Amino acid sequence: MKVRILIVEDQMIVRKGLRMIVEQEERYHVVGEAGNGLEAIEIMEKYEIDIILMDIRMPGMNGMETTKIVKQRWPNVKILILTTFNDDEAALETLKDGVNGFLLKTAEPQKLIQAVQSCLDGGLVLHEDVAAKMMPGLLEKKKLEPIHVPLTERELDIAKLVGEGKTNKEIAKHLYLSIGTVKNHITQVLQKIGVRDRTQLAIYAVRNDLV
Repeated sequence: MKVRILIVEDQMIVRKGLRMIVEQEERYHVVGEAGNGLEAIEIMEKYEIDIILMDIRMPGMNGMETTKIVKQRWPNVKILILTTFNDDEAALETLKDGVNGFLLKTAEPQKLIQAVQSCLDGGLVLHEDVAAKMMPGLLEKKKLEPIHVPLTERELDIAKLVGEGKTNKEIAKHLYLSIGTVKNHITQVLQKIGVRDRTQLAIYAVRNDLV
C-alpha cells in the first residue's frame, strides 16, 4: 500500500513543488492539497492520511492550530512541519502538540524524502539547521524544576535515544533488542512519566539532561 500524503501550504507553487518531489518515490501518493488548516481538516474527514507536510504560517487556520486539531482527532497521523528561520519559535510551540518533525523549506529534495520516511518510522526529525536554533530554546526550559520519575537503566537508555531522534529500528539495533521490546519499553516510559507520545518524551529527555 502506498503512503498517503496531504500537503498543507498556502503558496500553490510550493505545494506543486512538494508534490513533484514526493511523488518521484513510487511508494508515496499525494491524496490532496490544502491552502490552509480549514481545507486540510475537510480533506482529513474524507480520506485516510498517513502523513501531513504542513506550513506554519497560513491564512484562515495556521499550522499550529491545525496540528492541535489533527493530533486530537487523528493521533496516529504523522505531521512534518515545513518551516523557515523566521518560524522557529512558532515551530517549537507545536512540539508539545505532538508534531513528528521539522524541515526547512530550503532543504534539498532528498532531505524531504528522508524526513518523511523517518517520521513514518517513528523518529523525531529535526533538520540540523532547525535543531541549532530550536535546541537552545528547549534547553532554556530546563530552568523549570525538573520532574524526576524512577526509570530503569534500560528505560533511561531508551528515553535518551528517543531524545536524540532515533527510530524504534535504530534503538533496537543500538541496544541489541527486538523492535517489539523497544515498543514495550517506550510504552512503559510514556506511562511512567505521564506523557502522550515520543515527541513529548523527546522534550522530557532534553529538559532532564538525558541527551
